[in-house]
Amino acid sequence: MPLPDLCIDEEIAALVDAFYARVRADAALGPIFAAHVDDWPRHLARLTDFWSSVLRGTARYEGQPMARHLALPHLSAGLFRRWLELFHETTAALPNAALRRNADAAAERIARSLWSGWRTANAPDAPPSDPAP
Repeated sequence: MPLPDLCIDEEIAALVDAFYARVRADAALGPIFAAHVDDWPRHLARLTDFWSSVLRGTARYEGQPMARHLALPHLSAGLFRRWLELFHETTAALPNAALRRNADAAAERIARSLWSGWRTANAPDAPPSDPAP
């Protein structure tokens, strides 16, 4: 549930910047993002809007994250687990404990939803698997 007073947008921007710096440097995830993101400042601003909408209910994000992820080839539960690991490593350093808890819970829900949608669209006969570490 979005909480308008959970944090300020600068905290979300710092989280997004720190997290995606880890993602870009990661051996597994970095190449995937590098192949699909041409303008990192614009992408980070869009992701900040996304997380602000999720966590604070600002409704600034306009987009279809499911459709974007469905179009990516060769995703796996392991990649979603790695995304979550990096996210949790990033949030562990946050001084705002409420932001950390809410962001972690939202990331878990988002990863499960995106993985489930991707698997249903791209590998409907595959056995179920959970991206949670």
